Amino acid sequence: MRNAALMLGIIGGLIAMVVGFFGYGYTEIVKTHAEIADTFGQVRNGDFVQATSFLAPLLAIAGGAMAKVRALWGGVLLIAAAGLMYFGFGFGVFTMFPIGFCLIGGLLALAAGKPDEPKSHF
Repeated sequence: MRNAALMLGIIGGLIAMVVGFFGYGYTEIVKTHAEIADTFGQVRNGDFVQATSFLAPLLAIAGGAMAKVRALWGGVLLIAAAGLMYFGFGFGVFTMFPIGFCLIGGLLALAAGKPDEPKSHF
């Protein structure tokens, strides 16, 4: 289960990075060129979309990388990334797979049967 969470988190994070590039770029173009916003639509909360574009892939890749050793932390980060993508970008054609991969990866990491090994953090 931990290996599946690792793979799903990293793949979901990479797809989310592509979505994030377009989300961040579109909000920047809309800020500078008002005629594009009039033609294709205005972004309601551009700062939140830009923060989501950066943080969601970062949380997904970090959560996937952590899932094998620290399943609880990795699972929480993956579920947080899925929620952030859902509220930042919505559920659509380009976001359904990264949201689904991160959500399933997070649930698998949390449901991993073997508990984390007790190790000191230093």
